[in-house]
Amino acid sequence: MTDFKLRERCHVCTNEQNDRFVGIRADAKGAAVFFPMGFQLSPVSSNENALRRDVLQLILVLSAFAEQKEKLLVMGRNRNPQEAYFPINAYMAIISDYMNRSYYTETERQYTAGNTGKINWLRTIKKHQPLIQRNGSLIYTKFEVYRLKPNENNMITRIHEYCVYEAFQKLGWLFSSEIPRQPQLELKDNKNMFIGIVRDKLKHTFIDNDKLLFQSMIDMLSYLDENSSENLFYFGTYNFEYVWERLIDRVFGVKNKHDYFPRAHWRYLADGSEYINYPLEPDSIMIPAGMNKIFVLDAKYYRYGITGNAAHLPPSSSINKQITYGEFACVNSKSKEENSVFNAFLMPYNNTKFDSETAPLGNPLGLTGEYTCAGEAYGEWRKGNLSYETVQGIVADTRHLMFNYTGNTARQIKMMADTIISAYEKHRMLG
Repeated sequence: MTDFKLRERCHVCTNEQNDRFVGIRADAKGAAVFFPMGFQLSPVSSNENALRRDVLQLILVLSAFAEQKEKLLVMGRNRNPQEAYFPINAYMAIISDYMNRSYYTETERQYTAGNTGKINWLRTIKKHQPLIQRNGSLIYTKFEVYRLKPNENNMITRIHEYCVYEAFQKLGWLFSSEIPRQPQLELKDNKNMFIGIVRDKLKHTFIDNDKLLFQSMIDMLSYLDENSSENLFYFGTYNFEYVWERLIDRVFGVKNKHDYFPRAHWRYLADGSEYINYPLEPDSIMIPAGMNKIFVLDAKYYRYGITGNAAHLPPSSSINKQITYGEFACVNSKSKEENSVFNAFLMPYNNTKFDSETAPLGNPLGLTGEYTCAGEAYGEWRKGNLSYETVQGIVADTRHLMFNYTGNTARQIKMMADTIISAYEKHRMLG
């Protein structure tokens, strides 16, 4: 992919009907990267390495949180869409290994007759006549010596050469403008043989880097066919709302949230049995360290933080269900404090200044902060005197979440808890 200008190929989705795909889409003509709504690209003033970092972070998030069935659609030019798994991590591992170690080669011993070098005595005795001294001792004037030389004609090297070229054709633009040399091998009719050779190498190596490389080559070759160069490939999802839910849960949620699932039963049925319905399942339960409080979070990949349009807020059904979650958590809470359970919707937004350049994708509400409150929801059927009887509408900066979901998230949890409590208290003051 020559003359590839990355910024021109990056797009932040609006999540409207025809603009929902998040991920990477590419064909022989080029590639495009689609970010989730609310994501702020690195500024124009930065170099393309910063933008590449954005793309790599997107790949990491999709790899971590998108399930396999959501990740990829492969489409041939003359074929109907079909589901397939595109092994993007294998492609990236092959590129990274090549940039660190170049082509994989195995060494072979090259023997010559000489006086310097490492001597192979068995070959020397077989091939050279010694001089016999008067005392009967033997002296060799020539030896079979060897040196190690990379065997670049080895089959595994040729297969690796093919995999490197394929990887750079599809994803090399993320790392470098380099175009590796054309492979000498073709995949046609050789795929199973290639996989067998690499599997054998994997079986007999104990070097971790080589293990990763060989497994990545196997994953790539298993995915490819002889028409793969003509295929469009997509790595991503049309349902980023599920990624948003899992991302929120990773950052803020406790691992075991089953105790907070409201359950319902049918009893006194005609046959005398009892039927247990599927429980309601909140997206995340956040319990900050040092706080005697529970936060019931519902991840909503809704457009309000991007558009400022109230029609893009969660509907009444979501509000009423969230209040039920909070009430159930309060009933089952061991805390004796009256207001110890809080509800919140978490929606994406872009924490940037609203101006003509960022207006379509920016911050029409003029809000600030990684996490901030955009409003409060309540149900007419509840008085709103208890903390769980209202739902705080929190907008979270998409870029911030995508770059801060790993490691110790205690700081993020405290920031979110403080934001929700502050919003609740502010709304109480406003009446």
